[in-house]
Amino acid sequence: MPTSLKRLTDIAQKTSRLIVGLMSGTSLDGLDVALCRISGSGLNTKAEVLAFETFAYPPEIANLLEAVCFKPQVDLEKLCLLNAELGRLHGKLVKQFLQKNKVDKEAVDAIASHGQTVYHSPKKLRTEDSFGNATLQLGDADQISTETGIVTLSDFRQKNIAEGKEGAPLAVYGDYLLFRSAEENRVLLNIGGIANFTLLPKNGSFPELLSTDTGPGNTLMNQYVRANFANQSFDKDATLALQGKIDEALLSTLLQHSFFTQPTPKTVGPELFNLHYLADAIQKIGKNTISKTDILATLNRFTAEGIAQAINRSIKGRSSIFVSGGGVHNPLLMQNLQSLLPNFSFKNFRALGFNPDAKEALLFALLANETLAGDPSVFGEATLSMGKISLPD
Repeated sequence: MPTSLKRLTDIAQKTSRLIVGLMSGTSLDGLDVALCRISGSGLNTKAEVLAFETFAYPPEIANLLEAVCFKPQVDLEKLCLLNAELGRLHGKLVKQFLQKNKVDKEAVDAIASHGQTVYHSPKKLRTEDSFGNATLQLGDADQISTETGIVTLSDFRQKNIAEGKEGAPLAVYGDYLLFRSAEENRVLLNIGGIANFTLLPKNGSFPELLSTDTGPGNTLMNQYVRANFANQSFDKDATLALQGKIDEALLSTLLQHSFFTQPTPKTVGPELFNLHYLADAIQKIGKNTISKTDILATLNRFTAEGIAQAINRSIKGRSSIFVSGGGVHNPLLMQNLQSLLPNFSFKNFRALGFNPDAKEALLFALLANETLAGDPSVFGEATLSMGKISLPD
């Protein structure tokens, strides 16, 4: 047997695997790194996050990402250069993380890299062409595996696209393996750059699950803060938004996009919900004197309204909502959600035994584990394994 195949076979036959999950979201603020111990596979999966850290991107990388992400026209040379450079950077950050946590790289079975989304284009948001769903993530995994010497899985969304789906949200697979319940209905709400949720009905089978994007999470708020408040990348503790008040006309206009009335499941990204979208809404209402803090208060409520509308349309009866992602740390956003969804019980994702900031990195480690050692039919006969494999040699 070739050495490379034997390596993969040996990993698959282990009773547990040490996998580093990497997640870089639409907020473009850095890389989440989670060291995960995963035992078994499929419905017998057990997992724990042994260490977690978020590494901020160097300013020059952050600026380059700002220049190419979510824009229909970009400098292709920068895009090409970034694909390799991000892979090298992610590999270096993994090595730094392992050294800091005193973990020998030889003990790590695999890295699961989501990559940096630069464009997400579901067919239903386009009308002028005959192409299907598409999505693109940067951060070449061959660079990661060569830099670290560790087997690396990446590009998880493309197999989902090939199956005719939208490539997102992929959280549903890990949510089903780890967080299904025989005692209660659960809603797992993740508020990253884009907000999404998975509905896990009590004792539900995989086909009964619903996983969907709801609209902007933190992305519009973060974009606005970066553009209007010096040396700030986000509204920490909602300090700015709490100084403002909601502009009802602006809020109503922001909510008029057809995305909000489309049936679930659906996906979206900052390609739609960006500062141009905000500027168009302000122009439509004919106001140029809205204060910056009022705009932030309105954007905060806009995120909450999008989430609440999707949950109210999709879920009947009481459920517990477990919240993860950066939005869980925004007190005004949580207050808005609780006021809009009074019949739901809100809980921090930590109640399920995991760091709410590490959830997405953990979920991609779970996908890698399934590709290496699982059987994708646990998610239904139409589901195929996800993730391309890059060997270090």
